[in-house]
Amino acid sequence: MEMPKASDEDKERFRSLVPNQPDVTVKPMFGNLGAFVNGNMFAGLFGSTIGIKLSPEDREELETAERTVPFGPPERAMAGYTGLPEMWNEEGDGDDARAKAWIRKAFDYVAKLPPKEPKPAKSRAVKK
Repeated sequence: MEMPKASDEDKERFRSLVPNQPDVTVKPMFGNLGAFVNGNMFAGLFGSTIGIKLSPEDREELETAERTVPFGPPERAMAGYTGLPEMWNEEGDGDDARAKAWIRKAFDYVAKLPPKEPKPAKSRAVKK
């Protein structure tokens, strides 16, 4: 499975579309980026594709109205995430405003989910 890497331009654009709020964290993930609230990812970047986690109703609305794409590796797309239309990957024609609105819906939905519990630290004890 080959992981496409996001370009610097893709990463910059992704950061510009994610809500600029103190409770949002953008972290690197396998050469790409993820945007998190309360430890849960609400948007991600996979190559140049932006994927978002929406409520089932919003997801159905977006997937019915637009040409969305799977998010993640083709052979193993991420369940629960929808890739924004490829034609929205370029700046201009109001697509950034549409992408921002859908990313905001994802943020609002995921912000209401229970916070993700941090995984316990792995023990570094040396076995004898």
